[in-house]
Amino acid sequence: MALLREKDARTSGAPRVPKEVLRSVRRIEIGTRRPIDEVMAGAYHSSFKGRGMEFAEVREYVPGDDVRTIDWNVTARTGRPHVKQFVEERELTVVLAVDVSASGTFGSRVRSKSEAAAMLGALLAFSAARNGDKVGLMLFSDRVERWIPPAKGRGHSLRCLREMLACEPEGRGTDVALAMAELRKQLRRRAVVVLISDFLDDGYEQPLKLLAGKHDLLALGIVDPREAELPESGLVELEDAETGELRLIDCGDAAFRKNFAESSRRRRRRLADSFRRMGVDFVEVPLQDEMQRVLDPVISYFRRRARAH
Repeated sequence: MALLREKDARTSGAPRVPKEVLRSVRRIEIGTRRPIDEVMAGAYHSSFKGRGMEFAEVREYVPGDDVRTIDWNVTARTGRPHVKQFVEERELTVVLAVDVSASGTFGSRVRSKSEAAAMLGALLAFSAARNGDKVGLMLFSDRVERWIPPAKGRGHSLRCLREMLACEPEGRGTDVALAMAELRKQLRRRAVVVLISDFLDDGYEQPLKLLAGKHDLLALGIVDPREAELPESGLVELEDAETGELRLIDCGDAAFRKNFAESSRRRRRRLADSFRRMGVDFVEVPLQDEMQRVLDPVISYFRRRARAH
């Protein structure tokens, strides 16, 4: 029913969404429903339980209270010591920062990296909606393509999913640093930020580290099998989706294929190590034919995180 209400809303002057996008929205919505019901609902809530405290009220000091919580302004005004009371924050704000650069159009399996990113975003958005949390969305390439402020509700999460699938970016490149800097401006209160990208970029460590210093940050790195290992298929002309550069390579050369695979392993290892140094959780998500297998690494991460809490 939520999807039908979203369709009705588009008849009031909003841009018309292609039917194939609507079919993808519906397929992903249905495909993520079972893992959310069976696993993510509990794991998601447990993962972020106790993430912070918010001010509730001031009351008069009683023996045994932590002196560090004394409100000196109220104490001075009343002449009697008062302490601040805090309660655990129950409502989260989850912001999805999704890379929609041209490299996302690549996919050697049945789906592209951009569609896999939308699946991962949907898993998190619907989990947040089920928990009563707010969800926001930033789509970025070498510029900020779209910013949807955080809001509650399954209808809003459906809108975010639709935007991820329907986005036709103006930029082709990737600028993670710019996206992280913009999020620092937009997010006034602590949030859970999920960065979804293939991370074909560099020079973003410092902006990302600054964002992680204030917010709970999770990075999901999407990798296609063909970016890790080449097939034995003779001469192949490759095009860099972001720059348009063409390169002829010989996939029939065993030494070349071996060097390519080793180079890919080193890059992926460096990527994981850099996030570890920054204190940011990182999950590699290999592209798969089955939706469930795309989601599995993230579901496993939340299970581990829930057990740790």
